[in-house]
Amino acid sequence: MDTDNAEVWPRYALGQRIVHWAVAALVLGALALGGTIGWYGFEGLQARFGEDTTDTIYTWHKSFGVLVLLLMLVRVGLRLRHGKPAYAVALPPAQRIAAESVHGLLYLLLIVMPVIGWWATAAGGYPVQLGPLILPGLFPENEALSETLFAWHQIVGITILVLALGHISAALYHWRVRRDGVLQRMTFGSPRR
Repeated sequence: MDTDNAEVWPRYALGQRIVHWAVAALVLGALALGGTIGWYGFEGLQARFGEDTTDTIYTWHKSFGVLVLLLMLVRVGLRLRHGKPAYAVALPPAQRIAAESVHGLLYLLLIVMPVIGWWATAAGGYPVQLGPLILPGLFPENEALSETLFAWHQIVGITILVLALGHISAALYHWRVRRDGVLQRMTFGSPRR
């Protein structure tokens, strides 16, 4: 194949691709740590791993959440500035609606989730952290509200996990079955068909 004349798949702007994959990595890390916290609970973590490791797990989970929030705000700005590339091959209407719905929900929940976590943490009287930095709580202490918010935080986390698995499955389907360039819009390799 003459690569000089090969058609090129449409792609997202470089900044959009970098932020997408950074958010994906942080979300996977936050979900894994959050699942560990949910599975063992605070006392269970301390009994199993000790106080220092428990503190580290919580610090990393909170830090990943704060970074997801910041990067999602950047991502929204990049989307407003650059838009999204056209599909190389038109999607059937049902797939297009499903894709736009999942993307919209992921954008919304990946902003709402860390805000709920921040609020729940502050309402519980715990420090909101970004690595070694202690961030302002922004919300007054309220133990009952904190418990409710942590329950919602968990529900939203499970919802994000389900949506992310659907998103990944669809990307793999477009890459391996349809071979229609949908996945290549967000990759870094050769954009040629």
